[in-house]
Amino acid sequence: MNLRDKWAGEIEDPEVAQALRHFKASVDASSRAAYSRLDAAHSRPRTKVVRPAGHNWRLVAGWALGCVLAVGSLAGALYEHHHRQELVRMAATRAAQKARQARLEAEQSAAANAITTDQDLLATVDSDVSREVPAAMEPLAQLMDDNGTR
Repeated sequence: MNLRDKWAGEIEDPEVAQALRHFKASVDASSRAAYSRLDAAHSRPRTKVVRPAGHNWRLVAGWALGCVLAVGSLAGALYEHHHRQELVRMAATRAAQKARQARLEAEQSAAANAITTDQDLLATVDSDVSREVPAAMEPLAQLMDDNGTR
């Protein structure tokens, strides 16, 4: 038992039943008309769609320009990466040279200080050795004569 038979038995009002029959008939008629239009369209011989001749070269040119743009973008990115690496390498070289120069200057300064310190130390030793009396006894030595009596 299909749905139509089930509802047909339930509808007791003859006007509603007639309205439903008319509605069904109109839907069936419109469906048949639509199918007949489709059959008529398919029974006609098909015509080949001809594209204009200029369309193909535009498609090829579009693809070629797109590829050139993609390759150019990639090349630009690679160049930029390489350039940054070179800048980092040059900065590291400069920093190493500055550190080497600073270390060399520090070594030279330390050597100069050591020489100055050594010379000062030798001068102090020379002055201490050349004295007649120790520094602590100098006031007593001034009280004495050159001949040692007083």
